[in-house]
Amino acid sequence: MVTTIQIDEKVKAKLDELKIHHRESYNELISRLIASSSPNIASRESMIETLEILSDPEMMKGIARGIKDYEEGRIRPLREIKKELH
Repeated sequence: MVTTIQIDEKVKAKLDELKIHHRESYNELISRLIASSSPNIASRESMIETLEILSDPEMMKGIARGIKDYEEGRIRPLREIKKELH
């Protein structure tokens, strides 16, 4: 079932900043925020750290970039890089 909700423009702007990528739906975003703040999963400190990361648009874009790099095979294992350096 799909429903609509009313939110303040400032809240919407903050949600937009928290999106991992511009095509992430609000449903996906809110589900991710709920899952990351579940008290059954992490301690209070961990939840605060998670919320700080989720609130940092640049950090979230960096994470999304890293995921994309991994999915597209642009990541090399650390052991491979260590071999090159020794």
